[in-house]
Amino acid sequence: MKRFTDFKNLPIDCQQAALAIGNFDGVHQGHQGVIKEAGRIASANDVPWGVMTFEPHPRLFFKPDQAPFRLTPAESKFRAIQDLGADFLISLAFDRDLAVMSPEDFISQVLVDNLSVFHVVCGYDFTFGRRAQGNCALLLHMGMTAGFGMTAVGAIDDETGEAYSSTRVRDALRQGDTALAAAILGRPFEIFGQVQHGDERGRTIGFPTANIHLGEYMEPKRGVYAVRVGMETASGMAWHDGVANIGIRPTFDKTEPVLEAYIFDFEQDIYDQDIHVQLMGFVRPEQKFDGLEALVSQIKADCETARNLLK
Repeated sequence: MKRFTDFKNLPIDCQQAALAIGNFDGVHQGHQGVIKEAGRIASANDVPWGVMTFEPHPRLFFKPDQAPFRLTPAESKFRAIQDLGADFLISLAFDRDLAVMSPEDFISQVLVDNLSVFHVVCGYDFTFGRRAQGNCALLLHMGMTAGFGMTAVGAIDDETGEAYSSTRVRDALRQGDTALAAAILGRPFEIFGQVQHGDERGRTIGFPTANIHLGEYMEPKRGVYAVRVGMETASGMAWHDGVANIGIRPTFDKTEPVLEAYIFDFEQDIYDQDIHVQLMGFVRPEQKFDGLEALVSQIKADCETARNLLK
């Protein structure tokens, strides 16, 4: 999948596309419905299939000091959309110029003049442009004049009748409900990042961990999880079972949330490598221990619980 950060001077094979537009944080099953509808229209009309999203997330642009809330920061979102099969992704820079652009100018300058868009697909509640004044009705109206089609995809519900949403995923993760989060996302919730050097205390007690700082990711419920850890290899993604703690490590008086993953039966040096950590099941809440002996004993029990969960 081709990837762009600007709407100008796109190659000819990315113009006149069926284009899904949205923030798509999480790329959950509702988002997938919007993106796949653009793919269906593209296939039926033999035109390119594109996706347009925004980075940073507009919510972060307007409130930069808020706590991390992302389900899929830019790289994770790219990978999730790539897996759906789209031809290209435009991660449009959400800056002051875009924030103050009128909805009419966004349509005429971005979608029409530069992209020559064939068809636009978005969620029924999508808003855009200055003060979020643009909506599906405006896209439909201006599309009739400018010559592009428009489809608004309604809310997509799960088997319980509740709509798929990023808010539901966040609520599930705050409760440690990895199964519900995965059901909404259509895949396990995953934290992607580079393995960082830490205190290496785990190595001294027999449980070396791969540490990832959460960065833009929202912090799930603090505690221990059964996980699967993925690493890119020459032959594709290799997955390993493990157990991970997400939290501030109160036994050692730490304050910054971090993910520490212990990979079962694994001895390779993976410092500075990018890894994928999928949360497969919640084991227990984070707790403070009186000393290393109690901590080691609990880690052994956690490993056994995680292995059983992952069977």
